[in-house]
Amino acid sequence: MALAAIRGDKTVAELSSEFGIHGHQIQSWKKTMLENAGLVFDKPNGKHEEKGENSPELLRKIGQLTVENDFLSRKLGR
Repeated sequence: MALAAIRGDKTVAELSSEFGIHGHQIQSWKKTMLENAGLVFDKPNGKHEEKGENSPELLRKIGQLTVENDFLSRKLGR
């Protein structure tokens, strides 16, 4: 769908009517595709570099916030 919108052979209204998808959704997909198209060429083997999503510091902070949230929920009676 995003490729069809990028190609421009049909308008977003035509694509929306043809596939029964709202025009805003098609525009959103098109924007996302254009913003991230370069990622296809980042790594030839398809693996992306880990960007620290599972760093020990981040996991520690998540744990701390979970404990605080649970504590406050119990104190407020939720």
